[in-house]
Amino acid sequence: MTEDGATGGDEAGPDPAVDPVTLEVLRNACVAVAEEMNATLVRTAYSPNVTERRDCSTALFDADGEMIAQAETMPVHLGAMPFSVAAAVDAFDLAPGDSVLLNDPYRGGAHLPDLTLVTPVFADGELVAYTANRAHHADIGGARAGSVAADSTEIYQEGFRIPPVKLREGGEPNQAVVDLLLANVRTPDERRGDLRAQEAANETGRERFLDLVDRYGVDTLQAALDAIKDYSERRMRAEIADLPDGTYRFADALDDDGRGNRDLPVEVAVEVAGESVRVDFEGTAPQTEGPINAVFAVTASATYYAVRCVTDPDIPPNDGCYRPVDIDAPEGTIVNPTLPAAVVGGNLETSQRVTDVVLGALAGADPEAAVAAGQGTMNNVTVGGTDPRDDSPYAFYETEGGGFGGRAGLDGMDAVHVHMSNTMNTPAEVLETAYPLRVRRYELRPDSGGAGEFRGGLGLRRDIEIRSDRATVSLLAERHESQPYGLVGGGAGASGAAFLLSGSSAGEEDAERLPAKVVRELDAGEVLSVRTPGGGGYGDPSDRDESALLRDLRLGKLTPARAREVYGFEEE
Repeated sequence: MTEDGATGGDEAGPDPAVDPVTLEVLRNACVAVAEEMNATLVRTAYSPNVTERRDCSTALFDADGEMIAQAETMPVHLGAMPFSVAAAVDAFDLAPGDSVLLNDPYRGGAHLPDLTLVTPVFADGELVAYTANRAHHADIGGARAGSVAADSTEIYQEGFRIPPVKLREGGEPNQAVVDLLLANVRTPDERRGDLRAQEAANETGRERFLDLVDRYGVDTLQAALDAIKDYSERRMRAEIADLPDGTYRFADALDDDGRGNRDLPVEVAVEVAGESVRVDFEGTAPQTEGPINAVFAVTASATYYAVRCVTDPDIPPNDGCYRPVDIDAPEGTIVNPTLPAAVVGGNLETSQRVTDVVLGALAGADPEAAVAAGQGTMNNVTVGGTDPRDDSPYAFYETEGGGFGGRAGLDGMDAVHVHMSNTMNTPAEVLETAYPLRVRRYELRPDSGGAGEFRGGLGLRRDIEIRSDRATVSLLAERHESQPYGLVGGGAGASGAAFLLSGSSAGEEDAERLPAKVVRELDAGEVLSVRTPGGGGYGDPSDRDESALLRDLRLGKLTPARAREVYGFEEE
């Protein structure tokens, strides 16, 4: 047993009203509820963005609106979802059978494609919990198909904005809200299907939580939920106390906002004092014209995630984890903008840079627990137009994986979604079946990982051919100019790039280099080639094990020229 009274490992400590065994059973039961909600959402959704990429998240909240359990899915969703639940609770006196829908970034949301559904759970007329989920819808209207436009300058261009509204009231659908929403999107059938999946997920959570109420009773359950949150808080405070007190600073920058504003700084000072942490973003760039402004909920989500990474990721994630962390994000900056700032890329790109700088600062406190920078971007690709197979509108959206940073004892992972993005890819077979697109090339980028005793992960190359006339393509990416940083002597990862290739041969001869943030009209046969950044390396490259170099050479992850140049190694 630890000094704070908690049992070892991942078990919750005792509470006067609940014995330790029951407490641990209930903690895991709540996690299981959230995971089953997520399984329901993924299995019943219509869009590949949810069913294949799993760009969605689910969580369970107590009667006070505080998160008690989550499915391990999208970090950028989960730290921000409490803001959505709070907005829903503040907007209405909810009753049995109600559900609240919202996506407004300035009223609890993150960016417009992420629709959050909040449902209260009542037992014998008493409010006992909330179920909530968030799903990225592949189109929510706006100026560009897919609603992730690299050229938006205010939120009104980015899609259909939904303040907290009742999607269901007393168990009956609010058909006027549904009709209004579907009239403003390009793919209404897919949107209707994903919304129904979100409703099914929350209903699953409601039923499973009521099973716990029936078995244990409201009083025991509520006491257990309070104890679970307190346990996570104790463990987080104990982890922070192990960090040396001090103020740790770090700065990085976004390449640009797509509107000519370049090298936009994101600066942070992380103050560790005893059992608490204060994270101050003073010095960060003012909000900007382009769509890379991150509302406070997104900034908080990235900050919470980074602190959890450097402490103990196994601490049960709930409201208690966040209590020791205070955040100061100056209003009117790219980490806390005001209306009508465009924000679609803040959730996607600026969240990644917030993660980079907070992790970079905390590396000064504990280099062994830190990780070199990952690719630092989600490489958002959106394609929309008319499908020639049935003359229907289509909207395709995905993010591309890249290199994960090296860390003490381990190389970075290759071609994965990093930090704030925890999605999967869209399999080529699904992409080509669902959309008039074709994957011409899909491979790792050799030498793209930063050099180090533990190298950074490799980026990837994905070439997508357009097979419909006059398709609108939007690319919203980062790290095309800057590079993901290394740590403890490790080298930076390679920058990303994007090219437009003419003709289905996808040759390099006439390739046009594209900006990281661009909207283009493409014709059938043209190919968008996305090359994603590698992760930063960790440790002195001269300390890299020879067997690791030989393995990378054999697998084609490292070329002989780079092995000689960077590592001074030549295979005999």
